[in-house]
Amino acid sequence: MTARSGPMAGEANAVRADRADPPDLPPEVQVIGAPVRARLTAVLDQAIAEWVPIDPELERPLASIRRLVLAGGKRLRPAFCYWAFVGAGGRPDDPVIVDAGAALELLHAFALVHDDVMDESVRRRGAPTVHVEYAAIHRAEGWVGDPERFGEGAAILVGDLAHVLANELIVGLGERAARVWNQLAIEVNVGQYLDVVGTARGSVDLPTARRISRYKSGKYTIERPLHLGAALAGRLDELAGPLSAYGEPLGEAFQLRDDLLGVFGDPARMGKPVGEDLREGKPTPLLAVARQRCTGDEAALLERVGDPTLDEHGIATLQAVLESCGARDEIERSITALTDRAIDAARRAPLRGEARAALVALAGYVATRDR
Repeated sequence: MTARSGPMAGEANAVRADRADPPDLPPEVQVIGAPVRARLTAVLDQAIAEWVPIDPELERPLASIRRLVLAGGKRLRPAFCYWAFVGAGGRPDDPVIVDAGAALELLHAFALVHDDVMDESVRRRGAPTVHVEYAAIHRAEGWVGDPERFGEGAAILVGDLAHVLANELIVGLGERAARVWNQLAIEVNVGQYLDVVGTARGSVDLPTARRISRYKSGKYTIERPLHLGAALAGRLDELAGPLSAYGEPLGEAFQLRDDLLGVFGDPARMGKPVGEDLREGKPTPLLAVARQRCTGDEAALLERVGDPTLDEHGIATLQAVLESCGARDEIERSITALTDRAIDAARRAPLRGEARAALVALAGYVATRDR
């Protein structure tokens, strides 16, 4: 796809004035974040230009994707892909790596939209989630049927559309890269299924919780984007092992930090409420550790995990339990140990020096981020 010139009609046009990516992203992310953002804009402008003449209603789902991918985000997946590519000898200005980064962001949008439907989340990146947005459209238009059901159906299709747009960017990047891409896509779906099952069961043991975290988020956030970058540079066979030695522990650290932020984070920084994992009973290592440690009154309080009616006081009570039983501290120690393993692997990886330094810096950012 290529960019088109001229203004867009309707609500998507308002996104042009949207803010740039957050200024507090580290330089190791910004170096690829800006080109990826420009490519996403071009891809979605082109898609809107192609489909709106067929039916003006088709602007709406594409505009929803556009708003989501341009509304911020950490751009970590493109960054890990970029530094593996550059570290393996790829040209920093090669448009191939920008396309790969944009594809990763669109695939992430697909996962977020579907995840929000499954979790019944109402906020994402400081705005209503897609299914909430479309339920509101249904009510405002006075359409027939159930607004919530319509919103969920529309959101599923919006997510699917983001996935297809991502696949279009991967086409032509080579068979080896395509195999990595397909493995990445399978893993994120498998991980999400395990997460749904774990939530339905009500609790899981620590090894299972770690496995869910690894496949739901860790692999597709760090390890597979690294592999994709190496594949695009033609060195995956040589670098898969060293990159996994870095990406596997850091991917787990990434998800553990996400778990802590989901319970203890600042809603203003995160753009969504905290405590949702507690209301939903998400099978996180944090909760698995707490269930191992808690007895008596604390164990009884943990029984409220998974209660969708938990109010702010209930969330605060569970936060206090997770603190007092030592679960939060144990997860923090795990993050530190996993990050140290990743940094050691990065320093030993057979990559260009600037890429090794960037991966070390990104590990520190992943471990200590506050959103």
